[in-house]
Amino acid sequence: MTKDLDCDLVIVGGGLAGGLIALAFTALRPDVRLLLVEQGEQPGGNHVWSFFDGDVAKKDRWLVDPMVAHRWPQGHEVRFPGQARRLDTPYNSVTTVQFAVHLRTVLGDRLLTGAQAGGIAPDHVVLADGRTIRASAVIDARGAGDLSALRCGWQKFVGHALRCDAPHGIDRPVIMDATVEQEDGYRFVYLLPWDERTIFVEDTYYSNSPALDVPALDARIAAYARDKGWRADLVHREQGVLPVVHGGDFDRYWPKEDKVARAGVRAGLFQPMTGYSLPDAVRFALWLADQPLDGLPAATRVHAAAHWRRGGYYRLLGRMLFGAARPDQRWRIFARFYRLGPDLIQRFYAGRSTLSDRIRILCGRPPVPIRDAMRTLWNAPA
Repeated sequence: MTKDLDCDLVIVGGGLAGGLIALAFTALRPDVRLLLVEQGEQPGGNHVWSFFDGDVAKKDRWLVDPMVAHRWPQGHEVRFPGQARRLDTPYNSVTTVQFAVHLRTVLGDRLLTGAQAGGIAPDHVVLADGRTIRASAVIDARGAGDLSALRCGWQKFVGHALRCDAPHGIDRPVIMDATVEQEDGYRFVYLLPWDERTIFVEDTYYSNSPALDVPALDARIAAYARDKGWRADLVHREQGVLPVVHGGDFDRYWPKEDKVARAGVRAGLFQPMTGYSLPDAVRFALWLADQPLDGLPAATRVHAAAHWRRGGYYRLLGRMLFGAARPDQRWRIFARFYRLGPDLIQRFYAGRSTLSDRIRILCGRPPVPIRDAMRTLWNAPA
């Protein structure tokens, strides 16, 4: 016979958002009996999450630093046709392995893996094996919700970690190498040198379609490596499709009648233009740890709705990217952006663009036809 469980807080979903919430509560509110429920055998899935130093406030770095597997204090670079730039902002990467090890070490038996949630309510979770977890509060952090409520483009990717038979010669992350042939929207290659012979190579697209042709991208990564003269073995791979939200209805995405607290992508807590979620996940976890448990459903929805409103400018940029720019010319938008000041670029990725930043991004010679841009902005909803 299965045994039911009781706790104060149950977090459903052991990805980035759910894991950070569990870590924040464990450190800041050790009196709260919590349980992190993950359907997979390991928390975190199969991901590399990266962030710039300015994305996470110094006072908050303690939450994420134990999971950083690679750090590049020398900064990063970007490459476009006829344009390359090095920026001094340090860069960091969290790997699934480091994430899972840290969660298991800190949480111990408060991490329940291999547990599928069959039903979720504000005060309990029913698992697929028949057990019920009763709790004072429940947080749904299971990834994306009803994306049909949103107007999306897509950032999709396949990544390979390659072990080269000689030094690969890349000394810092390349956030975008858009000198590659443009296909299926805006295409670029993302490079993370993990050591002098191991490099993570990700083929990425800002595309109108979420369809991911994995064999084709595998072949393109292999061709890119050959072009660089890298003879290598594949030691790790991952893939993903992230929404780039440029419109939609928040009340459809998170209906008012849904009284279960949400977190992460399920709450819409990511940078709409990039799909970038780590800065919001850190801020949200620490904010949540300061909230009363009995008010989490209403508080988290209010928090997420405010985030949606603040994201209007980034959704406008997304509409310009997907509605006004020809797919094979989208790289020009990013090339122009990367001519701007490094502090502006940093605030953009953190989702904290100032009013002057927003004006500066839109001013100057436009990288898309004015008529197409105006038609897109006039006709598309926010």
